[in-house]
Formats: sequence, C-alpha cells, structure tokens
Amino acid sequence: MNTVTNKKAIKGGEFLIRETEANEIFTPEGFSEEQVMMAQATKDFIDTEITPNAKKIDGHDWELVEKIFHKAGDLGLLGISVPEELGGLGMSFNTSMLIADVFGEAGSFSTTYGAHTGIGTLPIMYYGTTEQKEKYLPKLATGEWAAAYALTEPDAGSDANSGKTKAVLSEDGTHYLVTGQKMWISNAGFADLFIVFAKIGDDKNHTAFIVENSFGGITMNEEEEKLGIKGSSTRQVFFTDCKVPVENMLSERGNGFKIAVNILNIGRAKLGAGVLGGCRAVINHAVKYSKERKQFKQPIANFGAIKQKLAQMTTKTYVIESMCYRAGQNIEDHTEELLVGGMDEAKAKLKGVEQFAIECAILKVFGSEVLDFVVDEGVQVYGGMGFSAEAPMERAYRDARISRIYEGTNEINRMLLVGMMIKRAMKGELDIVSPAMDVAKELTSVPSFETIDTSILFNVEKDILKRLKKAALMVAGRAVQVFEAKINDQQEILMNIADMLIQIYAAESTILRTEKMVEDKREEACKEQINIAKVFIREAAEVIATSGREAIGGIATGDEQRVMLMGLKRFTKYDLENVHVLRRELADTIIEKESYPFFVV
Repeated sequence: MNTVTNKKAIKGGEFLIRETEANEIFTPEGFSEEQVMMAQATKDFIDTEITPNAKKIDGHDWELVEKIFHKAGDLGLLGISVPEELGGLGMSFNTSMLIADVFGEAGSFSTTYGAHTGIGTLPIMYYGTTEQKEKYLPKLATGEWAAAYALTEPDAGSDANSGKTKAVLSEDGTHYLVTGQKMWISNAGFADLFIVFAKIGDDKNHTAFIVENSFGGITMNEEEEKLGIKGSSTRQVFFTDCKVPVENMLSERGNGFKIAVNILNIGRAKLGAGVLGGCRAVINHAVKYSKERKQFKQPIANFGAIKQKLAQMTTKTYVIESMCYRAGQNIEDHTEELLVGGMDEAKAKLKGVEQFAIECAILKVFGSEVLDFVVDEGVQVYGGMGFSAEAPMERAYRDARISRIYEGTNEINRMLLVGMMIKRAMKGELDIVSPAMDVAKELTSVPSFETIDTSILFNVEKDILKRLKKAALMVAGRAVQVFEAKINDQQEILMNIADMLIQIYAAESTILRTEKMVEDKREEACKEQINIAKVFIREAAEVIATSGREAIGGIATGDEQRVMLMGLKRFTKYDLENVHVLRRELADTIIEKESYPFFVV
C-alpha cells in the first residue's frame, strides 16, 4: 500500500531546506485499481482511435479530429476534473495528471486534449459563477462543445499582460464589444467557446471573458503551418466588435492576469506529466527496433553504445515520472487540507496548485527537456531510418519541440521558479535565509568528516543530496546578498540557480520513490530502480557543479570567489560508481521486456 504521512508538514519549495522521508511522498506504484483502469481505458482509446489515424490527423483531416474529440467526450475523458454534478467524473488532481501522462503518446491530439480540458475548461471551473458553470461545463465535459484559450497576441509573448485587445461597454450596459487579434490559438478551428483576455479602458490588467463562437464578430486566418503538432488546429483569431454579454465576464474586472497565471501553473504541472506517454512510446519503439536492426551480424541492441542510450532514455523518464506524481499528490493533499478548513472548493483547488507553483515550473522545464532528449536519442537509435517520415521517430521529434515553448518558455519558467523561491523567503513563508547563513559560515570553518554507513541503502546518495542542497543555498544566498533588488536583472545567474534546484528536486524524488519501492518489495526486486537512483544523483551533481561555477563567476571575485569555489567542490563531490555497468544492467532489462519496464499501464 502506497501510504503518505505527515502531509501537513510539506510546503511548496520546502524541498530545498527540508529532509523529506520516503513515506511522505506518493509514487505511481500507489495508484488505485480505479485509477489504473481509467489510465488503461485512455491507452485503449489512443491505440484504437488515434495511433492508427496519426497520418490522417497530421494531414489536417479536421473532420476526423472532431470525431475523435467527441468520442473522447463520450468516454468521459474530457471531464476528468469536472464535478460529477456538472457532467464530469470529478476525479482527483493526480488522476488528471495520470490521464495527461497517458495522452502524451497521442501526438498532436494531446495538444487538442490539453487545450480543451486545461486552459479551455478550468478557468470556468475555478472562476466561473454558478450560472456560468451550469451553462458551460456540462457541454465542455461531454465534448458537446470544444474550448479554446485566447491570450497570446502578435506583440505579446512572454509578457502576456501587454496585450492590446480591448473590451468596450455598450451604451445600454448590456454587453462588451471586444476587438483585437489573438494568435497561436489551439483548437480555434472548431472551438465553440473561447476564453478571451481583453483590457477595459485604461486598466493595467486584463479581464477575462467567456466568448461563444456564435456571438459573431469572430473571423480567422487559415490553419498555421507548423514544425510539429500538425494535427492540432492552430489559427489566428480576430475579434471585431464581438458582442459579449456582461454576464459572460469571468471573475472580476482586471482579474484576467491572475486567472492566466493560476491556470498556467496547472498547465505546467500537466505538461510535466504530459511528456511521459510520449517518452515511453519512443523508448518502446527504440528498443524493439534495436533488437530487429542487425549490424556486424548481430542486433544493435547488443552494443554498449546503444544500451547506454536506452538506459539514459529510461532513467530520465523514470525521474520525471517520480517528480510528477510526488508533486501532484502534494497539490492534492494541500487542497484537501484547505477544504477541511472550510475553504470554497474552487478556491481550495487553485490555492493547492499555487502553493506548489515552484514545483509546477520545475516539472514543466525538466519534463519538456527530458522529452527532447528522449526523442533525439530515439532518432539516433534508428539511425538513417530515424530521419525517414515512414518511421515513428520523425513525428515524435517534431511534436516534442513545442513543449519547451508553451505554458511559458523554459527560460521564463527557470527565472520564475527562482523568483518565487526568493519572494517566499523574503515574506518569511520559507526559511531559506537561516540555512543559507549556516552554509556561508561552513565555508570558512574546518570541514567535518562524518563516517557514512555504506551498508545502508542510499546513505551515500542521501549524503550527496544533502550537500547538493548546500551548494544551491550557498549560490542563491550570496546572489541575493550581492544583487539585492536587482537580482531579477541577472537572468543568467537565475537560470544557473534554477538548474541547481531542478536537479535537486529530480534527484530527491527519484531516491525517495525508489526507497519506498524497496520498503514494499525488497532490494532484489528493485535492482534497476536502485541503479537509476545511483546514476542520476551523480549526473545531478555534475550539472549542479557546472551551474554553480558559472553562477559564482558572475557573483564573486578574488578571495571570495576562491572560497566559494572550494565550497562548491566540497558540496558536489561524490564517490565514483561504474555507471557503465549500472546502465548496461538497466538496458538488459529493457531489452528483455522490449518496453519501458516501470509504469503500471
């Protein structure tokens, strides 16, 4: 049984300063029978409806895309998060993460699905009035209507609040006239409803509106020709005096930016999970091809270079898998705590995600970069065939690239997650200052050498992890001291610190998941997972050492720089393991099973 205890002690961003125990986290091995059945039903839907039609979908067969969309609605897949009384299934946040995970294998359709169920539906679910929810959510949950999210404008990318779309109240006060241009709008070609952001008068912030396609004044360009996700409808949308009833304002005037930020937090978490199905599919294709493709009179799966690729692809997938469901359950637990405390359900769900906004950004960045790594190595395993449009790798390679751009670019998310960590520290919500000061004192003290009992599993790795956290605290703490209020101008250093934090969360999640599995199944049954944890913590140490050195070069000079570099070297050192052997053992298991070996579906 995958139990989780001490839930109340966990706060967003606290992983940096708190030692988490294995029994405090949720792992995918703990999904209930109902959740596994729901995931399997989703997988069956993809195998039946999407995979055989992938070329037609990418060939802009929009009639087929809509047909598949409606079938997903009939099966309840579009209403996972929508309350039962409003036509949905009312399932938990981590269940919605699981379904997003499985849909990751669906190529272009995963964007169609995510845009509708996430940014298209959730603003109404979380911010809508009772009347708005009752009117729209049943149609969206069942797939009767399709939703789109219209925020981005030609001159407003990462600075979403700089949009120029205007909403002018009519003379009789019954409706707003919305005028403006939106671009890169997913699902636009067949959307019945748009969540549209516009400014009223000289307001600094946007206001959000629920706009039905039938209101009129809406025109579109032709479908965009894109590098990837070709089967996802993407069009520019023009609003010209579009008449929107005043009762279709979503939330309050000027609250649009807050809606956008909070919905993006959810989208980032779901995107982290949403790469997993794609990663596993690519691994499965790659391992099967490596057993079929013969060179020098034997399958290329026999060669160490190929085994290393399969092992690294699997390692990174296992790591992001561990991160996603740890964070997803943390969000769910915090939401439940707020509900028990009497908070309104919609507000509690938003606050639950907001509490772990740092982790959401981490999942988005790490997950999208893992997907890019996996598809790139998948092409390489296929060799020349990987470059052919007849092989599955070509589509996966092109479709993956967008993940590092939408839901906020990875650069923006890196800076954002560090900024949030610093802001919470300044507010006193996270006591990062005290541990950072302790680390600073440690730099000038005589190092103490503790004896580690290497006979206990993960004692060595946990010691490495503890020191990696010190490295991040040292660099981040000193950067804040040096640059103070101008720290946000030091984007390169913020991204260095972000990479340190991301690797720490990834390594810790992996160790804790594996430790929990060992407690349930014993070491002998978890050999490959143990190998992954041992390999990855050492890879993380290398990334943190490199990022730390770069940051220190921009923070300190002279003697101070030398002291910090010595501290960094001390904090990031580790004993060598024969990672080649560990990876080969993992690869042998993957090759034997001909698939990614760890997930429940």
